[in-house]
Amino acid sequence: MPQQEQDQGQKQGALKRIFLLIPGILLCGVVTVISLGIQAAEERVFDHPYIEALVVAILLGMAVRTAWEPPERWRSGIAFSAKQLLEVAVMLLGASISFAAIVASGGLLIGAIAVTVVIMLAVTYGLSRILGLKTKLAILIACGNSICGNSAIAAVAPVIEADGDDIASSISFTAILGVLMVLGLPLLIPLLKLTATQYGILAGLTVYAVPQVLAATVPAGIVSTQIGTLVKLVRVLMLGPIVVALSLLVARRRKAAGTAKAGASISPFKLVPWFIIGFLVLAALRSFQLVPDIAIAPVTRTAAILTVVSMAALGLGVDVRVLSTVGGRVTAAVTLSLMLLLGLSIGLVHFFN
Repeated sequence: MPQQEQDQGQKQGALKRIFLLIPGILLCGVVTVISLGIQAAEERVFDHPYIEALVVAILLGMAVRTAWEPPERWRSGIAFSAKQLLEVAVMLLGASISFAAIVASGGLLIGAIAVTVVIMLAVTYGLSRILGLKTKLAILIACGNSICGNSAIAAVAPVIEADGDDIASSISFTAILGVLMVLGLPLLIPLLKLTATQYGILAGLTVYAVPQVLAATVPAGIVSTQIGTLVKLVRVLMLGPIVVALSLLVARRRKAAGTAKAGASISPFKLVPWFIIGFLVLAALRSFQLVPDIAIAPVTRTAAILTVVSMAALGLGVDVRVLSTVGGRVTAAVTLSLMLLLGLSIGLVHFFN
């Protein structure tokens, strides 16, 4: 009888926790719907979104947070959306990655892209730290600029346990420069006398998001679009190893700091977050064609929507006054990093003349 009462109490406690999440999740859902609507309107007017829904979501969330601070009853659902839903989204992204398609692009190009990403990670992190940014914020900016912008920031954030202010800062300023890159990069075609292939490589190496690569390369023709997308996908694939490496580094630092039990064996499942393991498993299943093609689109769409929900939650938890204290330094770090990436990429495309 006591065991039955205990089980019943646990079920009631679980239901209560679920009900407590509903208000905050619904609020994030409303911001998400509005953000997706704005992106859809952009696509109808411009044929592609200049500002993605996840950026709109975090900006809208910040605007709501500035005008109204959510009471306690909303906060658990907002926190759940910002962390757990984001982790699920990262895991689902693995189903869209096929290692075979990347290998088919050629070893030399893959190696050049990987080296570029690693160099820019180190340079951007060092530059951000020199400018006085915190370690976690520097890591987010480095990953965002070097790999795939907002998606990389969103994927790395839960691994290094970055707070909402750091995530919002890195995404907001990275997003602004991402839009400027889409608008300004085609101007380099006549200035540098780039071929379609060269411009495709340049766009794939420098533009943050896959939709933005499409927007930047469509004016240059189908060849640039195809090559730019392929190069961009190789950059995106770098996210997996980088996130795994960061998770191992975080685990090692915890152990060194004494937060892990001395002498205790640490399993890979404790070293690497569950959602990263899920990401790699899904990527492997996709590569061996064990994930049906018909499932890729809905899984990818679900991951995208969950990411927007999470960004809305992060925006709702951001104090704009905190952003103002780091705005100048973040802007400088992102801008200088992007200029260095552009210079390195221009040198690389001339190598592939």
